[in-house]
Amino acid sequence: MKSLKDILFGVSITAVSGSTSVMVNSICFDSRIVSADDVFIAIKGTITDGHKYIDKAISLGAKTIVCELMPEVLEEGVTYVAVDNGNKALAIMASNFYDNPSKNLKLVGVTGTNGKTTISSLLYQLFKKAGFKVGLISTIKIMVDDTMYKTSHTTPDALTINHHLKLMNDVGVEFCFMEVSSHGIHQKRTEGLVFEGAIFTNLSHDHLDYHKTFAEYRDTKKSLFDKLSKKAFVLTNIDDKNGLVMLQNTKARKYTYALKTYADYKAQILENQFNGQLLKIDGNEVWSKLIGDFNAYNMLAIYGTAQLLGLEKLEILRLLSELENVDGRFQYFISKERITAIVDYAHTPDALKNVLDTINSLRTGNENVITVVGCGGDRDKTKRPVMGHIASDMSTTVIFTSDNPRTENPEEILKEIEAGVEAQNVRKTLTIENRAQAIKTACQLANSNDIILIAGKGHETYQEINGVRTHFDDYETVQSLLKDLNK
Repeated sequence: MKSLKDILFGVSITAVSGSTSVMVNSICFDSRIVSADDVFIAIKGTITDGHKYIDKAISLGAKTIVCELMPEVLEEGVTYVAVDNGNKALAIMASNFYDNPSKNLKLVGVTGTNGKTTISSLLYQLFKKAGFKVGLISTIKIMVDDTMYKTSHTTPDALTINHHLKLMNDVGVEFCFMEVSSHGIHQKRTEGLVFEGAIFTNLSHDHLDYHKTFAEYRDTKKSLFDKLSKKAFVLTNIDDKNGLVMLQNTKARKYTYALKTYADYKAQILENQFNGQLLKIDGNEVWSKLIGDFNAYNMLAIYGTAQLLGLEKLEILRLLSELENVDGRFQYFISKERITAIVDYAHTPDALKNVLDTINSLRTGNENVITVVGCGGDRDKTKRPVMGHIASDMSTTVIFTSDNPRTENPEEILKEIEAGVEAQNVRKTLTIENRAQAIKTACQLANSNDIILIAGKGHETYQEINGVRTHFDDYETVQSLLKDLNK
């Protein structure tokens, strides 16, 4: 147990009722899991307001309530603490409760629209191969050195982050690489964390359902860099027009990477094939198993970060050549009939265009490109026609299908995607709502040497319809179908 006074250190408090000397068992922001002597933090969420559940938390044994608005009736024997921002208070209190674990390792955040998972996951791989104890907090999973934990958000809540950082401290982890989403930054989940450095990948159309404007989305990302200390480093992609924006106002040491312009870390693509690409990084040739311009940027970000964290240049180049692709990121196999199936998480217009650009650059021109793609429900609607346009314009055939419709009508989502298809491309499109049937149709349409791209869900092993998740794995599905067709 810890003293409430210690846990509140650094929190912006507006009022207190009761004693802050009480001892605290744990911190909760979900009233359903409150137990005796817990602190309950009432969070104003996007769906519900935690202030509605204060009485329930007290009935379950909470002895301290942290809230933005004091209840009209205060229970005797309960300490109430009013704060400016519940999310920010939660993050700072979580960090204090777990003894500020980010101070005891080198934490590097990765933010941007695309590339976060690949860069953070491959940095974890590289530093493991270099012999270090390493942590990872990503969309796909959380790794505490060799132990894996499941995660459901790109950037988990502050309690989950600090709990796992503490576990990393306990086993002697030296470096941790963490995806930092715009939602995570906006909801203050990273407050109180001490970053050794931060990487900016790129910025394109995404999450405008949440941020409303592109400027707000950009500025939310930028705030991560604004808060870095002068001891930290920033590594930014200056081929992206927003790359230099991220450097404005930061106190951190500034470094850049690029393929097209002068930068601190520079690369050139010498050769690109389906089994990898030959890169020239800072004058040295290195073979990478990851293909495409977007992965060349990822490799360069990893190279620069590893140098800034103290690894030796030639060792980094050797380790880069050993890195394996991340699940659901240009993950491919070739069937016995010589049909190439690619599964990729591309769920934004820019990511979809990058993947199709890469595929088309590797074609001889005789192969068909059959794309299966959809858009998630309850998310940014404005990108749907844009993705419909890109998929239909850059593929031989495109099959529009369901992604995770969530609570939306799948047929309405598909109509919004179809709206982006230009007249000359209509004949190239099919719409099959059932995702399994859409993938099966793509396999049936494919001939030897053709390429099937299944985009949007990548590593996900579920499909969410009306709040219910059922097992669905794109890679598993297409692999099974192509084997059956071969038989």
